[in-house]
Amino acid sequence: MITSLDQLDINKTYSYADYLKWQFEERVELIKGKIFKMSPAPARRHQRISGVFQGELYKFLDNKSCQVYSAPFDVRLTPLKGDQKNKIYTVVQPDICVVCDQSKLDDKGCVGAPDWIIEILSPGNSQTEMKNKFEVYQENGVKEYWIADPTSEVIFSYVLNEVGKYVGLQPFVLEDNATSHVFPDFKLSVADIFKD
Repeated sequence: MITSLDQLDINKTYSYADYLKWQFEERVELIKGKIFKMSPAPARRHQRISGVFQGELYKFLDNKSCQVYSAPFDVRLTPLKGDQKNKIYTVVQPDICVVCDQSKLDDKGCVGAPDWIIEILSPGNSQTEMKNKFEVYQENGVKEYWIADPTSEVIFSYVLNEVGKYVGLQPFVLEDNATSHVFPDFKLSVADIFKD
């Protein structure tokens, strides 16, 4: 039984089956089989921003088939192609995700790509982690991906095109209303998101 992160070889590739056996308190994500440590507890501002997204999406999705979830919530992603389709090497905990296909949900979280993921940058996010998440979200077919940057108070929005590649849209800044490609009726004031 693995009870400490120190018992693991950070350079090794792990699967979801390994992840389920770990009994330590540190929060981690698996991205392409590699371990990424998560911040022990996000900062107050990060949590407030997450709460705004969660609350507004909960109200917007009320009485719709889609559901919103916030971290910690395991999203297990599988490669779209190749022989490894049944092997899971990526388990992430997006800050916010929206899932419309109820068959992807189980008691442990979500298996497969949510329709929309929102990540809120923290000082602990590494460039490698951000690059890898962008890649796995794109490879697995997450239709819309937002990155909210509290430092610059900007939201970067990416939408999957017809060939499965992300296209970056014009960033949303403080004077804008952020609008979703997946949910065109959803609007949220960027100033309200980043307000302290």
